[in-house]
Amino acid sequence: MAATIEEEDKVMATAKKIVESLNTSKEDMILIFSRFDNRLSNITSLISGGDCKKGADEDEDDPLVAAEKVILRWESNRSESSRLWEESPDEAAEYLAAVDELLKLTEDSSDEDEDRDRAEIAIQLAMSRLEDEFRHILIRNTVPLDADRLYGSIRRVSLSFASHDGEIEDFESFGEEIEGYCHERGASLGDDLCVDLVHPDAVVELKEIADRMIRAKYEKECCQVYSSVRRDVIDECLSILGVEKLSIEEVQRIEWRSLDEKMKKWVQSVKVGVRVLLAGEKRLCEHMFEDSELIQEVCFLETAKGCVMQLLNFGEAVAIGRRSSEKLFRILDMYDVLVNVLPDLEVLFGGESGKVVCSEARGVMDALGLAAIGTFVEFENAVQGEASRKPTQGGEIHPLTRYVMNYVKLLVDYSDSLNSLLENSVDDSGDSQRDDGDLPAECTSPFARRLLSLIKSLESNLEEKSRMYEDGAMQYVFLMNNILYIVQKVKDSELGKLLGDHWVRKRRGQIRQHATSYLRASWTKVLSCLKDEGIGGSTSNASKVALKERFKNFNACFEEIYRIQTAWKVPDPQLREELRISISEKVIPAYRSFMGRFGNHLDSGRHAGKYIKYTPEDLEIYLSDLFEGTPGVLNHMRRKST
Repeated sequence: MAATIEEEDKVMATAKKIVESLNTSKEDMILIFSRFDNRLSNITSLISGGDCKKGADEDEDDPLVAAEKVILRWESNRSESSRLWEESPDEAAEYLAAVDELLKLTEDSSDEDEDRDRAEIAIQLAMSRLEDEFRHILIRNTVPLDADRLYGSIRRVSLSFASHDGEIEDFESFGEEIEGYCHERGASLGDDLCVDLVHPDAVVELKEIADRMIRAKYEKECCQVYSSVRRDVIDECLSILGVEKLSIEEVQRIEWRSLDEKMKKWVQSVKVGVRVLLAGEKRLCEHMFEDSELIQEVCFLETAKGCVMQLLNFGEAVAIGRRSSEKLFRILDMYDVLVNVLPDLEVLFGGESGKVVCSEARGVMDALGLAAIGTFVEFENAVQGEASRKPTQGGEIHPLTRYVMNYVKLLVDYSDSLNSLLENSVDDSGDSQRDDGDLPAECTSPFARRLLSLIKSLESNLEEKSRMYEDGAMQYVFLMNNILYIVQKVKDSELGKLLGDHWVRKRRGQIRQHATSYLRASWTKVLSCLKDEGIGGSTSNASKVALKERFKNFNACFEEIYRIQTAWKVPDPQLREELRISISEKVIPAYRSFMGRFGNHLDSGRHAGKYIKYTPEDLEIYLSDLFEGTPGVLNHMRRKST
């Protein structure tokens, strides 16, 4: 208590000395001091007309007095609208010179204690002014984020993946739609992209103020003002980039389409945030506080940590959220961007205190990697176990096939990431490695093995689905359509390099086998009508009754196949034409030969057309209608039959 009273007495005495030294009105001095320190509100009793000589006994050229006058002049005129650096740059320079003089007095051990005390009080007044000026200059000269310029500098990849809220078994709803979309892989920033976060001229002024505050041991106040202002600016920049402050629970409640957009913006914001905003903040800190690495580190950490943690919190929420196949690409984007910016973060937060930030970033990156692998494994399991019992109309390409092949075609863009993740994953089991014989020697990476296993699961599932068709011939058309679609997707993308020519040739061989099986299942009965056996011996004595029955059976069989198979669909023009040619090569010559041998043995006249209804040329025309998926052409057949 005694020490406190003694200290207050010392402060009051020093304040009284200042009043006596300066040619300033008593009322102004009371206002200044009482605003500065409430202990000085009772100074009125210490100031009397007789005591206040208003500097008569002081040397007007005394540096201390001159400096005090400069500081107090601006204190007496102090208001919210009074801005020294805005109103008078020359007087701002004079003010800094006065602060320098006061600092020199406090640092000079040869000066009297009384002078040092007076200088310290004046410095405290000056620091309050400089703190306000520092804040105002920093706010006023902040350069707004030009998002258009940033995005204009981004080299975009024209991709976008269909977004769907639902499990993978809902192929019917988006099997077709996905083919018209690709995945948008975010963007890459130019390496030379650099923006000014504060107007360069103002940085000079701010540094001048910061230097004095640090020299006066007000570095804490300076850092607090700097970090507070810049933290708010970065928060606003994140908002402009589309990043919201969301809790983990809020993120996990967002429906997929909205979440997909937020994940995409997050990827862009991490790139811009780390490589533009935080890199710019680091440069600004280093320039502003170039004489102290510790202050640089503290200011930058206090400014930037909140931004990074906000971004990482969203990443963590996604990593621990519900897994579904449509999220995989975005999760991989998020994983990749953290892999890419982690070295930047380690440079930015290189100090001891910044290690926590880097550790957090690494943890979220690892969590996203695990989420990606977990989602991929669930996708594999879903493909293997997809058990929809609704056959596609006309033996068309199944939505499962479309979805899976477009999905894996996009996954190839992430081969490097997936190889790295799968290499360290316990889920990279030996089952997929047993299929390596189908892969080219140079393409036996973990991802290639898993890809091969995934497509084998798809093929097995399609085999099962083909059995849902009662018509055996349609089973083969279904398999041909789907295997060809798989082959085309592989050949037309980077999948071809992963799976190799041998894999493609093997599947083309399967298509030929299914084509042969289709011909056998569909046209054997028709061709049996055109055989010589069972019609009564040689050509000359063939039974007219048997011949009539043969032509009648042929017509019925052909018309039934025509009626059914014009509704079947073979989407690929080349496969469709090859099937028609194969049918023609078997049916037309056999029909022409049979009609040439036995056609004249039927009764001539108007009833002959009842049995020989088609010429070989007619059959050629009708065969060209097969596999179009348009049953309406049956009217054409009925007109011919009448």
